[in-house]
Amino acid sequence: MEPVLTANHESDGAGMLVLVCGRLAGRGLEILREVGCDIDHQPNRGAGSLADVIGPFHGVIIHTSQIVDRAALEAARKLRVVGRAGAGVDNIDIEAASKAGVLVFNSAGANAVSAAEHTLGLMLALARHIPAAAATLELGIWDRKPYLGVELQDKVLGVVGLGRIGRQVARRARAFGMQVQAADPFIDSSTVTGLGLELRTLGDLLGAADWVTLHLPLDVSTRHLIDRGALALMKPGSRLINCARGGLVDDAALLEALQSGHLAGAACDVFENEPEPDRELLSHPRFLGTPHLGGATAEAHRRVDEDIAQQVATYLAGGESGRAVNKPC
Repeated sequence: MEPVLTANHESDGAGMLVLVCGRLAGRGLEILREVGCDIDHQPNRGAGSLADVIGPFHGVIIHTSQIVDRAALEAARKLRVVGRAGAGVDNIDIEAASKAGVLVFNSAGANAVSAAEHTLGLMLALARHIPAAAATLELGIWDRKPYLGVELQDKVLGVVGLGRIGRQVARRARAFGMQVQAADPFIDSSTVTGLGLELRTLGDLLGAADWVTLHLPLDVSTRHLIDRGALALMKPGSRLINCARGGLVDDAALLEALQSGHLAGAACDVFENEPEPDRELLSHPRFLGTPHLGGATAEAHRRVDEDIAQQVATYLAGGESGRAVNKPC
């Protein structure tokens, strides 16, 4: 059971100053105002640390590109809560936040459907060479021969990470007639059986799967989980999909696996170096990349932004929350 954390400040959010970086869809801003929060909305706030602006704020809401690092937390004189509009919190120094008594919330699960659908979209696009074929036809060239594809039906899909998104992907893949196997050290076999999946070790899964898709958070234990050694374990002619976090895959090693022909293809929505991924990887003919679009749907934006606004508003208004990802020291 998650810990219940109780605010120890005023019974409402009046006078609480909240920095909102980037867009906040739906009723997000209205939710904060309803509890009396004063909002400094910076929709065009760029990437990087918030150390230069965070000082006067009681709460901040950030997206992927803004960073709440140790320097920002040291500069935050009044900060009580950080809200991450999205699932990943690798752009927040969780340990430093806990030591500073700052709660961190995220909106895990609110974009699960969008991320899962994007994963399947990349699989289909890669299997049928859709981007390259469309680009050729746009040039006025009618040539079908280079674009012989493969079916998803009866192929083995290895899902690495069975959280909210991984489970959504597994359900959809089964509808395509795929045989779904999973690797997740935090899920027991009875849970996987209930989902109609087969649980395997990561090494066994990599060796058996025709397709591997990643759905894990990025931390010290998962960084470069798919490195040269892991790629060598993958079935020759298999394909890799990463719509989770950049850094789970060693991009240089992935390029080598494509150049050698060991992998038949790969598609990534996330990269180690965003927004400037390796150009050689992007231009490889068997690679398909998109610019971090997994949660980029109107529906997901609304759910994510309203969810994180509600969590921040509730906490600053003196409420309780068991959804924080950390526990202040």
